[in-house]
Amino acid sequence: MATLQPLDASKLSYTYTSAPRPVPDEETRRRTNDTICTDHMILASWKAETGWSAPELKPYGPLSLLPSASCLHYAYECFEGIKAYRGYDGKLRLFRTDRNTRRLQMSADRIALPKFDPDALESLIQTLVATDGPKWLPKDRAGEFLYIRPTMIGSDSQLGLTAPKEALLYVILGYMARVDAPTGGKRIITSPEGMIRAWPGGFGNAKLGANYGPSVLATREATKQGFHQVLWLYGPDGECTEAGGSNFFVIWKRKDGKKELITAPLDDHLILEGVTRRSCLELAKERLGDELVVTERKFTIGEVMEASAEGRIIESFSAGTAWFITAISMIQHRGRDIVIPTGPDGAPAHYTSKFKQWLSEMMYGPVEHEWVKVVSENENAR
Repeated sequence: MATLQPLDASKLSYTYTSAPRPVPDEETRRRTNDTICTDHMILASWKAETGWSAPELKPYGPLSLLPSASCLHYAYECFEGIKAYRGYDGKLRLFRTDRNTRRLQMSADRIALPKFDPDALESLIQTLVATDGPKWLPKDRAGEFLYIRPTMIGSDSQLGLTAPKEALLYVILGYMARVDAPTGGKRIITSPEGMIRAWPGGFGNAKLGANYGPSVLATREATKQGFHQVLWLYGPDGECTEAGGSNFFVIWKRKDGKKELITAPLDDHLILEGVTRRSCLELAKERLGDELVVTERKFTIGEVMEASAEGRIIESFSAGTAWFITAISMIQHRGRDIVIPTGPDGAPAHYTSKFKQWLSEMMYGPVEHEWVKVVSENENAR
């Protein structure tokens, strides 16, 4: 039996673009509906008979797929969302990418895509950021970020419903608008009756394209009504799960008078184990343990409404890569508004502000932390 080749970052080959594109200014980025990506991407292919090819750093451009590619028919596709941060000290940083690469492997396992070495993928991500970061996120853009999208797809020409025999793993780097400070705070509406995002035993815990596309119909309708996202409920009791693609948190006073930070649990696979979610929970236990009881359990929209009616809600926020830490100012459920306390004009209130500050200081400096890696930039990349 032939030895299957692992994903090996040390075998990376480099082909720099011969047609570098200009870096867009802020107005151009805001005006376009397209995602503007950097000059390069990383690509590696996999075959069941041989394993992984040597990865390539090459010019950003189209992928070559046959119309019968399995990802186009059976949703063999998973991805991650990561950011590269330009610190106020000029350094380029990555935040807990080891958690993202391992979650991508879990997602790939869920849809029968191949295994890879998460540490090798993390190294490839660092290389792409080191190559394109100096140009596309220069030091005069301190406090800004680039969005990193590692993706794996089934690429074999196969219309039969079977595990893919070929796959592509690629990493692209581009711009994403900052959305974590909506005027007046984030306004969300509970999911429509008869529509759910995930179910026990399903794949709500995996970052699959199939998890997100079907949610857009409800989100589009929510946007028309003036809301930012949908609070997805599950079951006859209306269990609170996720706010759009972000994890959902409430801070309230329990009936025994104790302050509690509560979020949905992971054990039933209804929600994604967000990296920002994990970080908030760990920080709360480490730094706020004498103030807050930290709880992961099922809780319902009915409990939220009751706490609101009794004046026990302190704050609420969503946590994720795209929306980061965003204060929630209102939840509408079946025509009834639940008003959530925030800071001035929807800014984060006390605890939400702490989480956002602590994480921002790690991502952008000046705080050094084990969760953060400083990227050694390739200033001479062409």
